[in-house]
Amino acid sequence: MNDRTFFGLGRLGTLLLASLVSGCGIMPWIGADRDPTPPTKLVQIVPSASLTPIWSQRVTRGTQGRELDLVPAVVAERIYVADARGRLVALDAGSGRVLWERETGLSFSGGPDVRGDRLVLGTSRGEVVALSTGDGAELWRTQVGSEVLSVPRLTDQDQVIARTLEDSIYGIDATSGEQQWRVHYPAPVLTLRGSSRPVETPFGILVGLSGGKLLNLDPEDGTPLWEVAITRPSGRSELARIADIDADPVVIGTIAFVGSYNGDLAAVDISSGSVLWRRELSAHAGLAANETALFVTDSTDQIWRADPSDGAGRWRQEALLYRRVTAPELVGNLVVVGDFEGYLHLLSQADGRLVGRTRLTSRGAITARPLSVGGRLIVYADDGTLAAFSVGSAADPTERGDSPASLDAGAAATQAPDIMQDTALTEPAETTP
Repeated sequence: MNDRTFFGLGRLGTLLLASLVSGCGIMPWIGADRDPTPPTKLVQIVPSASLTPIWSQRVTRGTQGRELDLVPAVVAERIYVADARGRLVALDAGSGRVLWERETGLSFSGGPDVRGDRLVLGTSRGEVVALSTGDGAELWRTQVGSEVLSVPRLTDQDQVIARTLEDSIYGIDATSGEQQWRVHYPAPVLTLRGSSRPVETPFGILVGLSGGKLLNLDPEDGTPLWEVAITRPSGRSELARIADIDADPVVIGTIAFVGSYNGDLAAVDISSGSVLWRRELSAHAGLAANETALFVTDSTDQIWRADPSDGAGRWRQEALLYRRVTAPELVGNLVVVGDFEGYLHLLSQADGRLVGRTRLTSRGAITARPLSVGGRLIVYADDGTLAAFSVGSAADPTERGDSPASLDAGAAATQAPDIMQDTALTEPAETTP
């Protein structure tokens, strides 16, 4: 087993201060999604798209009001979901029928990920656990250094890659649970409560750190193939210097798009670690991309569309400011996000207009990214409600004779090709081979 420690750049977090007890001592963290600014009130829109429930039911106890990365996993027409108190449920994706459920007694905090006959989750007690997809029976359990607050990843190399909240990355044998290697980057004194998920690529394992670096690790032994600082420290106070990478890197071809809190949005060539462009934009909820467009939820809950070739903004939707909006998901020609009141919002990819809205639950927030699967939308709310929707189009309001001026102003997006500021690379990108 290999165990390495690397020293990276430090950053700090913002707003609610707490303490996280980890294997390395007490690490203070701060919640990024508790901005004191009042959330924007929803305004009436004239819908031109709709979400129709296929089925909906409350299947777990959800996150118990905690900031956790518990998300649905969909494989072979099955959906797997877990809650903070250890319930694990498998459902038929078409009907929502419960196939099996198991009370494990584990404090799940990240997951699941599914591959083959096993699924893996992380716990608040610093465990990575593998269970059977057949009935939820435990296959193995491995102790790691601290809370696993992002989804552990099952890879093509029959490995589990897990990142802990104290910025250790573990390579674990997916069959036996044996730890193969560990890479540790000392975490900042203060950090946002959150962790980006490891991403497997043909060039290695991408991991974003709370210190503002993006790593590419060799899955064989955890050796860093390259590392690059997405955002460099700036500002006089520690809060102004925060640059945590909590948004999952999104890979299109050989390019990874990554965003940092209070920092930058960047495109990185994953074969070399070279930064292709960098734009000033604070983000931690997440990104989505295809070959022609990049979509970002920023730290004030504005939704952006940018050009993936250079990061230039195309439009910005401001009607959901401070509503604790999820990472965007792409469905057909729409962008879908959830919010803190259990609403789902539909935006046009073309111009950012709000074109639809529905409420999944009044009992809690939606913090997990909605999941597009085969033209359906799978949504898991923090109160444990799971639902499947079909996406449809309503009549275009202009076809009914409504003028654009009669639509609520909150539905329109700002055309903003130059709003995101270009951060010039005045010195070579910090890349370590």
